[in-house]
Amino acid sequence: MGRAPGIGGAVNTTGHGPAASLTEAERTALDAIRLEDIVALTARLVEAGGENPGGTEAATVAVLEAEARRLGFDVEIQPVEPERPNILVTLLPISPAPAAGMAPGLMFLGHSDVVPAGPGWNREPFRAAVEEGRLYGRGSTDMKGGLAAVLGAMAALKDSGAELTGPVTLVCTVDEEDLGLGIRALAAAGLPYSYAGCVVAEPTDMETVIACRGDSYIELEITGKPAHSGRPADGRNAISAAARICELLRADHEAMQQKLDPLLGSGTWNVGLIQGGQGTSVVAPSCHLSIDRRLMPDDDPDAILAVLLADIRKAGIDTDGISVDAELTMQMPGFRTPEDHPLVTNAVASVAAAGGTTQVGGWTAACDGGFIARDHGIPAIVLGPGGLNDQAHQVDESVGVDELLTAARTYALLCLRTLDGGHHVPPSINSLGPTLLKEEPRD
Repeated sequence: MGRAPGIGGAVNTTGHGPAASLTEAERTALDAIRLEDIVALTARLVEAGGENPGGTEAATVAVLEAEARRLGFDVEIQPVEPERPNILVTLLPISPAPAAGMAPGLMFLGHSDVVPAGPGWNREPFRAAVEEGRLYGRGSTDMKGGLAAVLGAMAALKDSGAELTGPVTLVCTVDEEDLGLGIRALAAAGLPYSYAGCVVAEPTDMETVIACRGDSYIELEITGKPAHSGRPADGRNAISAAARICELLRADHEAMQQKLDPLLGSGTWNVGLIQGGQGTSVVAPSCHLSIDRRLMPDDDPDAILAVLLADIRKAGIDTDGISVDAELTMQMPGFRTPEDHPLVTNAVASVAAAGGTTQVGGWTAACDGGFIARDHGIPAIVLGPGGLNDQAHQVDESVGVDELLTAARTYALLCLRTLDGGHHVPPSINSLGPTLLKEEPRD
């Protein structure tokens, strides 16, 4: 998504080749993956567009729905706003127990919108093209390739007759790149089944992200009193008050940097937009601040806003003719999944068995997975094809075809190893590679 890309830290790397210990069921499922179908679906999804802001995700959802129905999956369309539906695609076990008695499944989470293409492209942004092993187009990495890889893995599981103990569901929401309307609607409506874990298929270069910061937007309206600039004492300058608030935010930001989490760093403040004043010769009667506050997994944005307003009052900023009104317009929770959780260890082992390379780390970006973890108590990770920092939201965005294959193979193996009735024992992460207890920030 568009909010602060970057993987903040990393621990426990592994880079083994395809495992020789694949079971017959795993080999059969991997053999059933059709890369050409995954590439073709990625291309159709890219060409469906879905720029946001804009509210145009319906075409992307239609492509997903058509493919899911062709593959014989259960499909649920969940209206969010006009022409903006969520879609839930589910592969049920071959011989499922009644829904109440079915074992927990595995959820994959993605989004149908993309950021605007913007200028500077060397090719048509919404005309997919494969060149030298890469598929180009807006959304190819973030995250049409991830969606296609999940469906490709689900198709392989179905075609290979994989015996799963619980459902596999791809949930694709709208509006992830802006206000998160889709994930909020999903949280309110509830999930169709219980799930043992959630894999957010956002681009991570197939790194296994176990911790993710959250995000919140705060809007401050500062109101003063106009006066002639020749007699500023007759007025109350809202811009001057806003500047004092900015200094409070700067000081708190610097204080948070003194104690960094090894995976996520810390919370941050950023004033992204300031608007104010009436004219050069007038004492500013109003000023508006749009503020981004990044959240650690345990942070409460309502409590953070309450502390900010208390600090403003303590500093005497909102007195003597100055008033400050605040609104929390967006909040997206972060999450943290234990490093030794079976979802994590199975994911790491599955990437290695699929022929890929991974490391366990944290993400300074925000994503919809926090809602699943907070509102439903489902452990989450982020794991997907494509580069967040070098491709997502970039001019001439692309994803490697080999990355799509590795992702689909990984997802299929992860499903088999998670939904096998407990017969698969995930390895210890520490047995898979050395430990790196340091932060590795990216631009």
